[in-house]
Amino acid sequence: MLPQIKTILYATGMGPGAPYVFRYALALANQHDAQIIAISALEPLPTFAQSLVELHISHEQSEQIHSTAQTQGKERLRERVACLCERECADDQVCTQRVSEVRIEEGQPAQVILAAAKEYAVDLIIMGAHRHTVIGDAILGSTTHKVLHSAAQPVLVVRIPEGFHEEGF
Repeated sequence: MLPQIKTILYATGMGPGAPYVFRYALALANQHDAQIIAISALEPLPTFAQSLVELHISHEQSEQIHSTAQTQGKERLRERVACLCERECADDQVCTQRVSEVRIEEGQPAQVILAAAKEYAVDLIIMGAHRHTVIGDAILGSTTHKVLHSAAQPVLVVRIPEGFHEEGF
């Protein structure tokens, strides 16, 4: 029996290659009548860096800045996903509603992705590979490597072309 793909976890660092990777998530979601959950991780400041910050502002101010960044990041991700859906789906209402949830979680990116994959019992994780060596070869970043080797689900790693940039993102 062929595997069913009903829930796709689109993991993004919201870098310039995000639209390229998202299109793969959207194409597969359309082909399989699946929903997409978009997730991004907000790494906490290391303890030493947090201490340096709190030399200049209060802990409460630091927490407020962090909370604001998380809210703005989630809104930015939601706007980018909506814009891409509109561009790619034209007037297809079902297509534009493929993204069922957008989340920004605090933590180490690989751990955040793996936890969300388990929580939502996703059928597929989609993420990008964007690092390039001096000779132009793509290599996997540490987050992609950890997810690829630790996930219980299949992981689709989309190689982002070197120098890829899309206007408006």
